[in-house]
Amino acid sequence: MVCSRYSPEIPDLVYREARVSTIEHSASATALLDESVGRSAVRKASWRLLPLIALGYGMAYMDRVNISFASLHMNRDLHFSATVYGLGAGFFFLSYAVCEIPSNLLLLRFGARRWLARIMVTWGALAVAMVFVRTPVQFYGARFFLGMAEAGFFPGVVFYLMQWFPPEMRARAVSRFYISLPLSSVVMGLLAGALLNLQGRLGLAGWQWLFLVEGLPSIALGIVFLFCLPDTPAHAAWLAPEEQDWLLRRIREDAALGGHSEDVGRALRDPRVWQLGLLSLCMLGSNYAYTFSAPAILKGLTSFNVTNVGFLLAAMNVLGAAGMILNAIHSDRVRERYWHVIVPFLVVTAGYLVGGLSSLPWIAVPALAVAVISYSSLQGPLLSIPAIFLKGRSAAAGIAAMNTIGILGGFIGPYWMGLAKDFTGDYQRGLLTLTIPSFAAGAIMFAMSRSLRARL
Repeated sequence: MVCSRYSPEIPDLVYREARVSTIEHSASATALLDESVGRSAVRKASWRLLPLIALGYGMAYMDRVNISFASLHMNRDLHFSATVYGLGAGFFFLSYAVCEIPSNLLLLRFGARRWLARIMVTWGALAVAMVFVRTPVQFYGARFFLGMAEAGFFPGVVFYLMQWFPPEMRARAVSRFYISLPLSSVVMGLLAGALLNLQGRLGLAGWQWLFLVEGLPSIALGIVFLFCLPDTPAHAAWLAPEEQDWLLRRIREDAALGGHSEDVGRALRDPRVWQLGLLSLCMLGSNYAYTFSAPAILKGLTSFNVTNVGFLLAAMNVLGAAGMILNAIHSDRVRERYWHVIVPFLVVTAGYLVGGLSSLPWIAVPALAVAVISYSSLQGPLLSIPAIFLKGRSAAAGIAAMNTIGILGGFIGPYWMGLAKDFTGDYQRGLLTLTIPSFAAGAIMFAMSRSLRARL
């Protein structure tokens, strides 16, 4: 009989291997639990916050650009030239630009819930006050004060979402609230014909009904914001404590990765802030030049009545909403931002080029539709880029600075299109000139990509 030699090291080795296996299993289980908590937290935040914020921004955008439909009758009734109309449309953006940074800093002081609610109530009241416009000076004043009231809403919302969603989820989060931009154009297009056809009811012109009906809901929604929007995850009663902790930890980890955190002045001196601001200037200048003239352009190309022009614009923007979501999802999935912005800018440029060169509706209208879809699709990836290098308090000031520079394009673009229309007699040549800022925006993004790519 052969006796095995006893080795005291064998039980110790087995114990150590079992202990390591237990630790690894425990770590794996903890990671899975953490991932499950994170998914639950983000899902709740998405369903609780994004629809409400999207509805608010949709109301803001509608009240900002509904004069594009109102102008089809208002300009005739009040004897406004295309230049007067374009200048008035642009005045909104002057006051918006001046008040942008102060508004975002006040959001930090008073909290997102109170400040965003204040913005909505005041802009809703001023949007309704457009009913009383009779002269060019009154038109300019109403638009100027409307811009002052709305200033800070968009950059405030972008900053707010940065406090709720980790970096890898922000393009989708931004696109899901920003989808309200094309969808609000859908609603506006569907309503415009019916509201303008209320001409004479209760002694009001159709364009007055449009301002009244589309302005009042903003006031009501501002009150909803005040009672339903939590300032931070720590204030969200609908999140479990572990979900609150997960979101707050992820946001702190992101803030610790680098970038300007609390140094607002340094953020404002960052050349990347100014580069993105210049890109926004080109982008918004060309977009608002087209948007405020789109009903008149499409009416001239197709000879449709106002109702059918509204349906046409609605269809374009439904496709734009789909493009926005799909491009944002793909951008997050492959973790690439720049080409998801550059390529749509090139397509927008081509759309304006074809739309400006051709007066044939079966060529020009599809080209302009492609431009609308491409413009919508680039928003999610573009708006997630500032979070790469701006953190904490500096993000509020930096995003507001970019938007301040960019929003000036909203003054330049419509005013330019009005001048071009009065000078040439049509919008075609104005459309051709929009290819320059659209292409320049793509070129700026391409130039920035090398310096920013390493920071993704």
